[in-house]
Amino acid sequence: MKKRLLSLAAVVLVAVTMNAQTVKQEVKKDAKAVGNAVEKGAKATGEGVKDAAKWTGKTATKGAKATKKGVKNAAKWTEKTAKKGANAVSDTYKDVKDDIKKKD
Repeated sequence: MKKRLLSLAAVVLVAVTMNAQTVKQEVKKDAKAVGNAVEKGAKATGEGVKDAAKWTGKTATKGAKATKKGVKNAAKWTEKTAKKGANAVSDTYKDVKDDIKKKD
């Protein structure tokens, strides 16, 4: 009877050890899969950030160029408008001056 109990205990011990080894291997596989997924995600995030930085730089450059061009065009328009206004004031002044001379 003791022999049978010892044999049964040995079989149970071997089964438990094998089961524990299988669980350990599964945990290792899962941990490795999670690590790989995290690594891939980090790499993708890094590439996304890099691409976003490039896009932002290009867009900012385009915006700066457009702003510079807009300011330049606005300055030209303001100058032309100011000259037209000055000429109109000058012409009006001359007309008024001529009218005053005619009345005298």
